[in-house]
Amino acid sequence: MEKQKRSCTILSTNFNYQYSLKKETIKKTIFALAISTSLIAGISLNSCQSSERKIENAEENVIDAKQDLREIRVDSAIKAEKIATAEQWKIFKKESDIKISYNDLRIKELKVEMRQAGNTSDANFNKKIDEYELKNKNLKTRMSDYAKSQSDWETFKLEYNHDLSELGKALKDISVKNIK
Repeated sequence: MEKQKRSCTILSTNFNYQYSLKKETIKKTIFALAISTSLIAGISLNSCQSSERKIENAEENVIDAKQDLREIRVDSAIKAEKIATAEQWKIFKKESDIKISYNDLRIKELKVEMRQAGNTSDANFNKKIDEYELKNKNLKTRMSDYAKSQSDWETFKLEYNHDLSELGKALKDISVKNIK
């Protein structure tokens, strides 16, 4: 019996040993499986998030590119308006030269009127004529300066035409008799 007990004990110990080995192996397998499952889930979630993020970034880039394109179009349209075409410039220059020449002629006429009226000593009248003559020369200078730079066409054209017409009106309104 003792032999049987011993052999049962050995079998029991052997069985316990094998059972604990299997138990350890199963625990390790389950642990490895749990870790690998967690890693796979983490990687797949992370890769899905990256794709979504990539799509969002691509959409943002497309929106930014469209906005940049709109701004470039607007800027080029503004630049096109700011610079006169050759034909516009040619017409504007001819018209302005005619008006400036007319102003020169009118100033010379006023000086002749002054001499004929015998009021050569009228300082106020001389001062006005000299002032108008200087304004006319300044308009000539502005025209040649713009021809060199050609920037902001619309603004230049409006201001220049305004100043030129104001000088023309002043020259029409002045005469030897109404200066006091």
